[in-house]
Amino acid sequence: FEPKIMYRTSVEEVPYGDFTVPLGKAAVVREGKDITLVGWGSQVGVLRQAAEEVEKNDGISCEVIDLRTILPWDVDTIAESVTKTGRLLVSHEAPLTAGVGAEIVSTISKECFLNLEAPPLRVCGADTPFPLVLEPFYLPRQSRVIAEIRNSLAF
Repeated sequence: FEPKIMYRTSVEEVPYGDFTVPLGKAAVVREGKDITLVGWGSQVGVLRQAAEEVEKNDGISCEVIDLRTILPWDVDTIAESVTKTGRLLVSHEAPLTAGVGAEIVSTISKECFLNLEAPPLRVCGADTPFPLVLEPFYLPRQSRVIAEIRNSLAF
């Protein structure tokens, strides 16, 4: 049940020897000042591409955070970023309802309420079963992320 698209699109340096990813510690993969984008797995690539596109076309600077682990998840890194940017967008492939993104938005809304410049947003899969052939329409894509980034900045 892993996103097979990552087999061909994810190319990064891999350390030699043993290494670990610390549980509950997110990674800021792109610094920014206007909005915080949070994702994990294949959505990190989608968020990075969207961030590059809106910076080039709209001058919007996006901070992209790779959550890396969803339980425990890194409240502090995200809260620090949202305090700086005043905006949050969470993207994941699971359905909108009852997804991990809802927990992130709820917690960050509570922790950063006085720093928010716009309502936190989620770009997720649809709340419906879908056949595999329609997966490209179901999964959150760069165009949907870009539209919501612009909506947040226009709030």
